[in-house]
Amino acid sequence: MNLQTKIPLQPQRFNQIDYSSKVLLLGSCFSENIGEKFQYFKFQSLQNPFGILFQPLAIEKLITNTINQKEYTEQDIFFNNEQWHCFDAHSRLSNPSKEELLAQLNENMSQTHNFLKEASHIIITLGTSWVYRHIETDQIVANCHKVPQKKFLKELLSVDTITESLEASISLVKSINPNANFIFTVSPVRHIKDGFVENTLSKSHLITAIHQLLSLRAESRSLSYFPSYEIVMDELRDYRFYKDDMLHPNQLAIDYIWEKFTSVWVHQNSKAIMDEVDAIQKGLAHRPFNPNSDAQKKFLKKLQSKIKELQKAHPQIQF
Repeated sequence: MNLQTKIPLQPQRFNQIDYSSKVLLLGSCFSENIGEKFQYFKFQSLQNPFGILFQPLAIEKLITNTINQKEYTEQDIFFNNEQWHCFDAHSRLSNPSKEELLAQLNENMSQTHNFLKEASHIIITLGTSWVYRHIETDQIVANCHKVPQKKFLKELLSVDTITESLEASISLVKSINPNANFIFTVSPVRHIKDGFVENTLSKSHLITAIHQLLSLRAESRSLSYFPSYEIVMDELRDYRFYKDDMLHPNQLAIDYIWEKFTSVWVHQNSKAIMDEVDAIQKGLAHRPFNPNSDAQKKFLKKLQSKIKELQKAHPQIQF
């Protein structure tokens, strides 16, 4: 008896991820969940240097600014609720100090530019088709930073607009990194604040736009879609896989999707290294009853020996 519908998945035939790969993750909060997995297993990765970006135009703008090595100045930030903010970045970068915010924005911009030039894989997770246009500047923002809603116009991006934005992002990246591979996915997080029907409409625009893009570039081996949204909606399909808010996938769901992702995208030769890293991470997280015991000292010595042995074979892995 089969009590679950399964999304058919096959290992990627070309350009899989291994420990020599450099992975840039951009997009919604779900990209942070997968990004944390890459960090835990010590892959070379960079996730959301400007924080969570929910919609495609914000991602396109970040890539454009990165390519052009934009330098942020006082004209790009504003003060609200006792903090300085930037409409291009998530509120986690906001700061009571204007100077510290600008320094952080420009440092992250430089880091992203350098990483983007060498990235082997760029994973873009789209969250919503709804965007907010700042009336005063007529600019679509990445984050409203709790500025009063009356100062924005809410708009739904069309399928064609999303497709064009994704096309632009790809072309921009390819201009400095022609060998980059793109993996697109749609976040399973439901944006119920937009409304139930509106959330479904929003997700449908994202999914249609990505597949329209893949159809237009059917000959390309560097563009792929991973069905994160479909795995949660059609394969897990149960509230036990959600956090208490019933909107965000819980850790069990994230672990499940990561397992599916690695089966498709991570090279078989890297699985043994992942097991070694996992064992070391669990050892580092272990909290002994008696830290000064001989047994604990031997355990730590053996653990450090494992780390040195692994780093000797893979110098890029750092604990």
